[in-house]
Amino acid sequence: MIDVHTHCLTAEHWGCEYHDHWQPVYGDPWVDVTPEAYDAAMVGVKAAFVFGLRATAAGVGTPNDFVEKFCASTRTETIGFMSLDPTDPDVLEQLADGVARGLRGIKLYPVLALFDPRDARFDPFYQAALDAGLVLLWHMGATPSPVGDLSVSQPLVVDEVARRFPDLVQIIAHMGHPWQRETIVVLRKNRRVFSDVSANWARPQDGFHALVRAQEWGVVDKLLFGSDYPVWTPAEAVAGLRGLGDMKPAGLPWIEPSTIEHLLDSDPRAVLGLA
Repeated sequence: MIDVHTHCLTAEHWGCEYHDHWQPVYGDPWVDVTPEAYDAAMVGVKAAFVFGLRATAAGVGTPNDFVEKFCASTRTETIGFMSLDPTDPDVLEQLADGVARGLRGIKLYPVLALFDPRDARFDPFYQAALDAGLVLLWHMGATPSPVGDLSVSQPLVVDEVARRFPDLVQIIAHMGHPWQRETIVVLRKNRRVFSDVSANWARPQDGFHALVRAQEWGVVDKLLFGSDYPVWTPAEAVAGLRGLGDMKPAGLPWIEPSTIEHLLDSDPRAVLGLA
């Protein structure tokens, strides 16, 4: 498996945001991931994308050097992503620093960073990412944080970025849940936009319909496996996806076995420019 959605956050990176807004929803803390725990969880994973989170407005930030050192400390083959907030005045310097450290993509979190991806003032940032051959991975969809702005977390906002930068490789995380249908039409329309399926098994009704709709719209090949570790391990993610595949409600289309196997067996690194 290629796991395109794993985290290496620590409590220090979260500031007060996790304990104030996330722990009441998720329960016991899942911060302070160690390389040893990461490797133990990544059994069966051929390679994994690793990132933290940056949302300056929420006081959250994972430094580039931390991701670089974390990736160097794992036995698992990892592809490090920087976490950036384009509202930072020095974001282009942070981007250049990440490139110099060998990081291959950017995790973006507009729902907490409180920026609208469609705003043309971020075009120099997108152009710099394109010029550097970086992949953008967007958190899209829900958040448990009451300070988050859901209006900028709707997957249709990615369509506007793709219209202006059609060659920029972008990944919509979580199929944009609960807006999976919107994600599907964005994937169908934009050749360089993909989506990971992380967390969709957590709400089986939504997850089931999301994968069936992806089949109906012919975008299964644009879907990527992601565990959302440490919220779930890859093994838990696989079990969740297979559980969706076992759902066979009478009178409805089913998730084809080939859809599940595509998620678990395909290697998207070449098509993402990360081979």
